[in-house]
Amino acid sequence: MKYILSVFSIIVTIVLLSPFASLYAVEEIRPDDRPNVLLIMVDDLRDFGGAFTKDVVKTPNLDRLRTRGTTFERAYVQYPVCNPSRSSMMTGLRAEQTGIVGNDTRLREKLPDIVTMPQLFKEGGWQSHAFGKLFHLGGGKNPEARQAWMDTGKSWHTAQAFEATTAGKKLLSGRNVTDGALPWCQWGAAAGSDDDQPDGQIAVATVAKINELGDTPWFIGCGFMKPHDPFIAPQKYFDMYPMDSLKIWSDPADVSPVRKEAVGFGDYGKAFTNFSDREWRELFRAYCAGTSFMDAQLGRVLDSLDKNNLWDKTLVIFVGDHGYHTGERNWWNKNTLFERSCRAPLVIAAPGVKGGQTSRSLVEFVDLYPTIADFCGLKVPNKVAGVSLRSVLQSPESRVKEAAFTLITRGTKLYGQSVRTDRWRLTIWSDDQVQLFDHDVDPEELQDVARDYPEIVKALAAQLAGERLDLKN
Repeated sequence: MKYILSVFSIIVTIVLLSPFASLYAVEEIRPDDRPNVLLIMVDDLRDFGGAFTKDVVKTPNLDRLRTRGTTFERAYVQYPVCNPSRSSMMTGLRAEQTGIVGNDTRLREKLPDIVTMPQLFKEGGWQSHAFGKLFHLGGGKNPEARQAWMDTGKSWHTAQAFEATTAGKKLLSGRNVTDGALPWCQWGAAAGSDDDQPDGQIAVATVAKINELGDTPWFIGCGFMKPHDPFIAPQKYFDMYPMDSLKIWSDPADVSPVRKEAVGFGDYGKAFTNFSDREWRELFRAYCAGTSFMDAQLGRVLDSLDKNNLWDKTLVIFVGDHGYHTGERNWWNKNTLFERSCRAPLVIAAPGVKGGQTSRSLVEFVDLYPTIADFCGLKVPNKVAGVSLRSVLQSPESRVKEAAFTLITRGTKLYGQSVRTDRWRLTIWSDDQVQLFDHDVDPEELQDVARDYPEIVKALAAQLAGERLDLKN
């Protein structure tokens, strides 16, 4: 890691040369016309496609939001782990630029003077408040450290984290499916009500703040914790998914092998190798239950927009912090450069923009900051790696970029960078090993075809080299 981070120390200077770096100067919006912003961020929620679809998991409120907004079917994170992804999203910078590649580094330790997305609004006259997980929730039980991780004071006027009540911590059923080898790999059907769990409390607090602020322009971050581990939700959400009703993913026998650092690595891989169908099915059921529990809390927040007649003056962004494997390539987690980890849900409902739209344009999460600022008439004070998606919202078939880029690191020296185009995903590792997948015929990325398409590898490698910040130099 020291090798990689030593290069990161000069990244902020290098980014000024990025072809995607740009400033956004937009028309002034009168104070009385300033829209609200509701940023709903969800933890570990995978995308709408593939083996896990809306026909499997029940998300009526997310479906309801999609009828009001634009669903981006190909939206990609810049680092598929919580803290790096959220730091990237909130600054409009790639992980190569922030220098944050793990969950152990607070944003302000790397970029003390960066103006974050909510900070821009706070300093621009909006009320800025966070409930739940927007930035990564580090700091343990120390209240002062926790507030520092949430960036209270700089990004938010107030920020609040939540914990399950005594009733909510009582499990009616459940177990650790690894016999304790992986402490986080726990599922449980909990006693108590929705409000005995953090996500229920987050919804209540978000709604209360919306009601309290009235006509005052606001930027509210609503950061739901589920379906992130531990896979715990109230009992009624498990009841929605009878065990024998669920199918689990199974890799075909001829799936192409990949290097050990790509997927299946470490203690996680060892544990998953020993899973029976029962363990996969229990985890998948709990993941579905957690997703539906989160969706019910989303509904409470959307109800408040209905009740207060706020849809015409509120920009709503629903986004997952990264994707998630639910068994693909024998993996239950994120932190890979496969599609299931790099792609995540994104729905944007904007005042004056037609609802019920779907876009297959390639977009990146670094695009959210300039997009939100653009809609609200604010100028982004820092050079960012993203571009505004306003044109795509107005015409979903339009495009703002031809590729999306994602990074992961492995240990102190090895890292991988991936480029996703309409048809291809190419991943290049820092020791020059490559993986190539053809999405026209292989959307689950089961067959590595790098040897079959050397010219494609060469062309995409050049494209990746032109847009990425090469950590080897």
